[in-house]
Amino acid sequence: MGSAALEILGLVLCLVGWVGLILACGLPMWQVTAFLDHNIVTAQTTWKGLWMSCVVQSTGHMQCKVYDSVLALNTEVQAARALTVGAVLLALVALFVTLAGAQCTTCVAPGPAKARVALTGGALYALCGLLALVPLCWFANIVVREFYDPTVPMSQKYELGAALYIGWAASALLMCGGGLVCCGAWVCVGRPDFSFPVKYSASRRPTATGDYDKKNYV
Repeated sequence: MGSAALEILGLVLCLVGWVGLILACGLPMWQVTAFLDHNIVTAQTTWKGLWMSCVVQSTGHMQCKVYDSVLALNTEVQAARALTVGAVLLALVALFVTLAGAQCTTCVAPGPAKARVALTGGALYALCGLLALVPLCWFANIVVREFYDPTVPMSQKYELGAALYIGWAASALLMCGGGLVCCGAWVCVGRPDFSFPVKYSASRRPTATGDYDKKNYV
């Protein structure tokens, strides 16, 4: 039962991390305008993401524009797109693999093979978290480097956006959840008796006297 609880808890963490990764991928707040020169009153704020850029006016009006050309984008944006979408799709594959090998499902017959399937799903989730960290850290490094670069004009300096923090949290959840799934499955690889107990009982048949047979069928 303990190993099954680990798998369920890990799967829940992975699902939350997967949703967070999708949000981080779609939100346009990978970098936001930096407020410098001691001027906190600005007419507009610029957000930039992987798919669009948005301008928020001081009146509250926001206007977003999707990038017209993929080839015209910077190398880091193109790479971040590919890696983030790849991580999201890999998490979807890991979900099906983990569900197939989970102790609370009957997709695969109980035994060491079922535990190995769950172990593969947990490893895929951990790999997904590591894969998502690459574009997040790469993008953050570029933003920080340009922020402290004296050759970059003040008007073109940006700060880390909320989407990066959401992505980091999602990556941590994916790796932690994948690790828990692997731990729960690893216990059952060599000890099938630790797996989730599944018992089947035969239906009781009435006897000649009309009473139900008291014998238990397991």
